[in-house]
Amino acid sequence: MSLDLALVMPVYNEEECVAQVISSWREMLAGLRVTFRMIVLDDGSQDGTAGQLETFRGDANIEIIRHANIGHGPTILRGYRRASELSEWVFHSDSDGEISPLHFPDFWHNRLPYDAVLGVRRHRSRGFARKVVSRAARLVVQMAFGGGVRDVNVPYRLMRSSLVGQLVTRIPADTFAPNVIISGAIVRSGVRFLEIPVPCEGRRSGTVSIAKWRLWKAAALSLRQTLSCRPAIVRDAR
Repeated sequence: MSLDLALVMPVYNEEECVAQVISSWREMLAGLRVTFRMIVLDDGSQDGTAGQLETFRGDANIEIIRHANIGHGPTILRGYRRASELSEWVFHSDSDGEISPLHFPDFWHNRLPYDAVLGVRRHRSRGFARKVVSRAARLVVQMAFGGGVRDVNVPYRLMRSSLVGQLVTRIPADTFAPNVIISGAIVRSGVRFLEIPVPCEGRRSGTVSIAKWRLWKAAALSLRQTLSCRPAIVRDAR
């Protein structure tokens, strides 16, 4: 592993903001003077996202991967697998600009005593259904693995690649919300982790792809998948 950091960024229909988000992350990471690779995974976008990403093809620090639509969770896992092969640390950030890269230095500078540094979203604007689902996910993790992680599905997390590489082998490739399971595994395995509050500024563009009844269906799927992964996670933690 020759790199300090690999940033995993799943993208879906973010034509309006993705170039700005990638550029702001590139500027931030270059300013920290770390060796890095941004792994940008286009999950079969249907708008002009692909064209925006092509402008970064010549940048050695940015790897563009485009595949047919498989979903946000499976795209994250694909990125994690790639990132864990490249660098000492793996970071996940979504491409919608909800959480600014300006908060990342706090994660990076405080990382060394820990195996994971997890964000806790503040000032997040959500509807009633999403609040219920988020709280239910936290309760499921607490019941299945133990408590401790406050924002179990936060898309702003820094983890050692050795931890990520081990966990992704236990999580099926089609998992809807892999970060929920990873949060549970972090608690269950007893690894050292730190939580840092981060302001959630709202989406810069695009639309939420899961809404209304589909949200409840997705939540039920995530519950089943989380519980099905529990035996392997618990076995590894012994």
